[in-house]
Amino acid sequence: MSHRLTEDATGVYIISATPFEDSGAVDHASLEKLTEFYIGKGVSGITILGMMGEAPKLTSEEATAVIGRVMDTVSGRVPVVVGVSNPGLDNLVNLAETAISRGAAGVMVAPNAGHKTESGVVGAFQAIARRLPDVPLVFQDFPLTTQMPISAGGFANLVANVPSVVMLKHEDWPGLAKLSDVRAVSEKRGVKRVSILCGNGGLYLPQELARGADGAMTGFAYPEMLVEVVRRHKAGDVDGAEDLFDAYLPLVRHEQQPGFGLAVRKEILRRRGVIASAATRAPGPKLDATGHAELTRLMDRLEKRLAVVAPELVA
Repeated sequence: MSHRLTEDATGVYIISATPFEDSGAVDHASLEKLTEFYIGKGVSGITILGMMGEAPKLTSEEATAVIGRVMDTVSGRVPVVVGVSNPGLDNLVNLAETAISRGAAGVMVAPNAGHKTESGVVGAFQAIARRLPDVPLVFQDFPLTTQMPISAGGFANLVANVPSVVMLKHEDWPGLAKLSDVRAVSEKRGVKRVSILCGNGGLYLPQELARGADGAMTGFAYPEMLVEVVRRHKAGDVDGAEDLFDAYLPLVRHEQQPGFGLAVRKEILRRRGVIASAATRAPGPKLDATGHAELTRLMDRLEKRLAVVAPELVA
């Protein structure tokens, strides 16, 4: 089954972690198990080689191998988006071509501070689109890391000038008003409506869905929560969606600590029996004894809450 990303994409495109062995080598067996885990939890798609997937710490050979293992495991069951951000256009294009040749649905690209202005961002994405004709592009708006903000009007201009941009990965912070502005400005200007999936660990997911987001593209270690919150919200059960979200909120918040949250996410996945090691690639965070104890308490309390509000999700 072949997938190509479109403006109609909805649901949860989970940001996949990249499992490593304790030695620092990519753990391909755990990567395959993790991919199956995500699909089993009902995600609409999978995004690999994102920032939280430690993509900048991989060699080009390792990145290519990760793409191959994931695509082989997915085997067309869900669309896969591949992060290809790189300050060098040739490097970006080469990885994107590899991803598309293996069956990826599209590629995700973040702007960088070198683009300097919104017009510079548009020009950069036009150059990418010329090199990658007919390849669906996801614009990752994460200025906290990229240092390249874009306004709602600037994004509308980007979409108008680069038709292959079909999705906004929204993770500006604070960003709720901006999400509303993106929808309003695009409608006012008659610019096509693109898919908006939200990041930031899902911290603001209920509010983002209410403001016009189509789902989530983030990596919370309990993907079933993201899937069910989006499902309930789309079904009109807004309170039910928030009730479920609230049960997980302490862990959502704990996982979103800058510079530390990845270690939490990987340790949860390890404890859930999905990956063999919680190792991050050096230099990277690691839980100490107190951090492990904190996480144990948070996970135990989650189990107790779920037994009351959503026993079907207790795992």
